[in-house]
Amino acid sequence: MGVRKRERAEQMKEAKKSLAIAKLNNCPTSPRKMRIVADLVRGKDVEQALYILKFNSKEASRRLEKLLLSAISNWQAKNEDASVEEAELFVQEIRVDGGSMLKRLRPAPQGRAHRIRKRSNHVTMVVGAKNNTQS
Repeated sequence: MGVRKRERAEQMKEAKKSLAIAKLNNCPTSPRKMRIVADLVRGKDVEQALYILKFNSKEASRRLEKLLLSAISNWQAKNEDASVEEAELFVQEIRVDGGSMLKRLRPAPQGRAHRIRKRSNHVTMVVGAKNNTQS
């Protein structure tokens, strides 16, 4: 590996140290419903996002709350010496993509059938630290 390539790889590794990623795959909620809740917490502080998700009545908020707690614990596993309060964690990125679809048939009048699409989604959450004074 060349010197520049190695230096760039080390820089990227250092930049990723302040990030933590959590993924939720094949969640049986439609992506549209999940995006409504995801838009509420995008860019917010972790503590504020947890409060929003805890007191939201939508079913998707329960799943995102669990995912956010997972992302926080992933960040703590990377940075054992740093505390969450001092690092000022925030939801840097949250992405909701469509997942696989279950296709079912519902009987309709006159011998016809209508297709039912039961959608699922994949959620990727990236939690970052505003205060990068670890080391």
